[in-house]
Amino acid sequence: MSFTKTSQKFGQWADSRANTVYGLGFSSEHHLAKFADKFAEYKEAARIAKEKSLEKMELASSPSQESPADIHSPLTPPVTADLCRINGTGDDVTLSDVSPNSMLQSDLSPTTPTLAHSPTTNKHWEAELAALKSNNAKLTAALLESTANVKQWKQQLAAYQEEAERLHKRVSELESQSSQTNVIKSQKTELNQTIEELECTLRAKEEEMMRLKEEVENAKQLQAQKDELTKKLEDTDMRNKELEEQLSDLEQRLESSQVDQENLRKNLKTLLEILDGKIFELTELRDNLAKLIEDS
Repeated sequence: MSFTKTSQKFGQWADSRANTVYGLGFSSEHHLAKFADKFAEYKEAARIAKEKSLEKMELASSPSQESPADIHSPLTPPVTADLCRINGTGDDVTLSDVSPNSMLQSDLSPTTPTLAHSPTTNKHWEAELAALKSNNAKLTAALLESTANVKQWKQQLAAYQEEAERLHKRVSELESQSSQTNVIKSQKTELNQTIEELECTLRAKEEEMMRLKEEVENAKQLQAQKDELTKKLEDTDMRNKELEEQLSDLEQRLESSQVDQENLRKNLKTLLEILDGKIFELTELRDNLAKLIEDS
C-alpha cells in the first residue's frame, strides 16, 4: 500500500484485499508529514522482513547442518515484554515506543509460524502482491478518471463557493462576538486558512474550466473550418462535374464536326472530280470548235 497526500491536511491509501480506500484528515501539515514518514517507515520494514523471509526460505530449502529448531522465520519474533504489551497485555505502550520491525512482527506472527519453510507460501504472497498491484492500478485509474470528470468539478466548485460563503458568514458572526476573543481569533485563523485553501482550489478549477472552454472553442473553430472546406470541396466537385459534362459535350461536338468535315471533304472531292470532267469536256468542245473554225 502507498500513502498519498491529496492536500495539505489530508491523505489516503487503499486496501485492495478489502476493496476499500481509507482517508485521514489532520489538524496540521506537520502531523500529516509525520504520519506519512511513519507509514513509509513501516512499509520499508515490511519489505525488509519479506526479503529476509525469502532468504531464510532459501536457506531452509538447501542442505544445512543446523537443526530445524535453529532455523526460524524472521516474521516470528521471540515473545518479549514489549510484544506482550503490543498484543494487549499492557496499557502504557504508545506507537513511538515500538520499533517498526516489532510492530510488523506482532501483526504477522499469528499467521507466519506455518509459512516459514513452505515454498508455496512464497508463490502465494507473490500472487497476492501482484493482485494488490493490479488493484492499486485499477484504483489509481478510477481516481484519475473521477478527478477528470468535468461535471463533478462543477459540483465541487458550487460546493466550494457555498462553503466559502458559509465560512464568510461564520467569520462575520464570530467577529461580532466579543466575549470569546481568543477562541474567535483561533477559529477565524483556521477558517481563513480553510477559505484560502478553498479559494486556491476554486481558482485551480476555474483555470481548468477556462482551459476546457478554450479547447471547446478551438474545437468549434476547427469544426467550422472543416465545414467550410467541406463545402468548398463539394462546390469544387460540382464544378468538376460541370466541366466534365462540358468537356463531354465538346468532345461530342468535335466528333460530329469531324464527321461533317469528312463528309464535306468527300463532297468537295466528288465535286472536283465532276468539275474536272466538265473542264475536260469543255476543253474538247473548245478544240472541236477551233478545228471547225479553221476548216471553215
